[in-house]
Amino acid sequence: MEKRLILRGVLAGAVGGVLAFVFARILAEPLIQQAIDYEEGRSHALGEGHEHEMFSRTIQENVGIGAALILFGVAMGALFAVAYAICLGRVGRVRARPLALLVAAAAFTGVYLVPFLKYPTNPPAVGNDATIGLRSSLYLVLTGASVVLMILATWLGRRLHPRFGTWNAALLAVGAYVVAIGILFALLPDLGDLDANKELHQSTETPLPLLDGDGKIIFPGFPADLLYQFRLYAVGAQLLMWAAIGLVFGTFAERLLERPRVAERPAAVTLA
Repeated sequence: MEKRLILRGVLAGAVGGVLAFVFARILAEPLIQQAIDYEEGRSHALGEGHEHEMFSRTIQENVGIGAALILFGVAMGALFAVAYAICLGRVGRVRARPLALLVAAAAFTGVYLVPFLKYPTNPPAVGNDATIGLRSSLYLVLTGASVVLMILATWLGRRLHPRFGTWNAALLAVGAYVVAIGILFALLPDLGDLDANKELHQSTETPLPLLDGDGKIIFPGFPADLLYQFRLYAVGAQLLMWAAIGLVFGTFAERLLERPRVAERPAAVTLA
């Protein structure tokens, strides 16, 4: 049964990855190109040369992002199926399809949305090259902690269920998760507080305007609207992927787990 669920999770993840790629290709890629154009203009204003990339933009915006999102969707779909199998029969009397949607919503929140709120996705040109390693480590730590805390919150809800009932137990478990995440947010540093950014005397990794010796702007800062739209579409792509995984997998799981049983034919009676 577990292998069949994982196979269906892989298929659902592939569907989610394809949909996320189409979404990103249509809406996010033009913003990425604008960010690249800004980065090149800023480098020119600073008198820096342009670095030639190994792969062309055509390859990156089609093959690169497509392969990345589809493979990511497949991996998340497989992990989703494992989480679903663990939750099956352990979170109350929830039918196959609603359970898939609940697990997908929890995965989207714990794996992507919560880490995004602290360390949001950035387009090209946004971010200090000196902090790439540390930023990646912080993001992975927060993602792992979010998943662990969500598992603990699920366990807490199950323990509280006999005493407080389903609804109150769920609210208490969610509240505990939110409080724990809030504490974690307070303990982890903001990107502007990293030493590499402090050395540049700035509290953000978003490029600020370039000034000449007289304080006049010779090149603008990174457009706020572009940054907002890019992050909005990044969340949209992930939301679409996880929604597709939940819906597609839920349909598969319902057919697999709740298929009607064929009534057994009564045994023939032989008359002597």
